[in-house]
Amino acid sequence: MLKALIFDFDGLILDTETPEFDVLQKLYAEFGCELSIESWGQIIGGSDAATFDPVADLERLTGRSLDRQSIRDRWRRQADALIERNPILPGVTEILDEARRLGMKLAVASSSPHEWVDAHLTRLGLFDRFETVVCSDDVSRTKPSPELFLLALSRLNVRADEAVVFEDSPNGVKAARAAGIFVVAVPNPLTAQLTFEGENLRLRSLAELSLEELLAKL
Repeated sequence: MLKALIFDFDGLILDTETPEFDVLQKLYAEFGCELSIESWGQIIGGSDAATFDPVADLERLTGRSLDRQSIRDRWRRQADALIERNPILPGVTEILDEARRLGMKLAVASSSPHEWVDAHLTRLGLFDRFETVVCSDDVSRTKPSPELFLLALSRLNVRADEAVVFEDSPNGVKAARAAGIFVVAVPNPLTAQLTFEGENLRLRSLAELSLEELLAKL
């Protein structure tokens, strides 16, 4: 019996990933370089599988020593300005409402830190909708390690076969599968360009399927 839903945050509840990539691409272009989705995709959804550093990569491509902090500050400032204007992604609020109506427990499990996730969830009016929010601060390894999801299960007091995970990235899907949880992949326009493996179900958005329709597929 399904008792809980576990949501990723970045790219699933709020599209923070497309602005970050778009701004990075523009910064790369200033130096006559290009950032590939394959390179950036290594760390989307979780950095435990790779240590890709875009500024270090830019230094490698240009053969120059760069002001790393200045570039990172510009990237963060410009991306944040775009992220602040983005709405909650389609279907999120509706599935949260439906889950509450059905008496399900809700959690967020994100490879980002609490400072980031909690602030955005609060700004969007969603923080109090979840029983628990599990972030990178709470574990030793982020996705694709299953630690975040295993901790979320523990906090919700449910078994893996009593939960469903919603994820937008290959790293997140791998983590959910490693935790033994049914996982629904919901790629955004950026992560749709990456290769997914192992999802139980794939949707174009959370608005594509009601929770009752999902239950019929389990």
